Amino acid sequence: MASTSLIQHLIEYSVREGDFVLKSGRKSRWFVDSKQTICRPEGILAIADAALELIPADADAIGGLTMGADPVAFGIAAVAATRGRRLRSFSIRKESKGHGVTGRLAGALEAGDKVVITEDTVTRGSSLLDAAAVVRELGAEPILALAVVDRGGTCEALAAEQGIPFVALARAADLGFGFAD
Repeated sequence: MASTSLIQHLIEYSVREGDFVLKSGRKSRWFVDSKQTICRPEGILAIADAALELIPADADAIGGLTMGADPVAFGIAAVAATRGRRLRSFSIRKESKGHGVTGRLAGALEAGDKVVITEDTVTRGSSLLDAAAVVRELGAEPILALAVVDRGGTCEALAAEQGIPFVALARAADLGFGFAD
């Protein structure tokens, strides 16, 4: 169940109504710019409060595909640290970097880690699953996929096919809408 403070914050700052084209190319009458919640201090605290209740105690790290996962992972890890919980964070680049520290990983992910894969908003879940595949290639184990908002309703089944439990802190219905394609 989503927290009332998080739902109220998302509705006030992140939900937009109008005519939008989604990443999939489909049209929608509503859009969630969840970074408007994630990037406000009271918003990330509400997200961290809800997420830390759901993240397994044996999780070592949290991260996902950059850009959507970055503020979520970094914010949750920072709040966790203030509560005595060690949770490292990382980003997965969309493509390999050819200079400096090469590859798709940026941050503190280690082989053998139990990992929470995160994302700001999911419709289909492709970014979450892409990040999970890279995490596995790097020798870590995705133990949970966590989205701030699930606007599509398909990610849970797709993650389950890959053996990863999925949770969303808020779903489309919590924000007053039906699932979008």
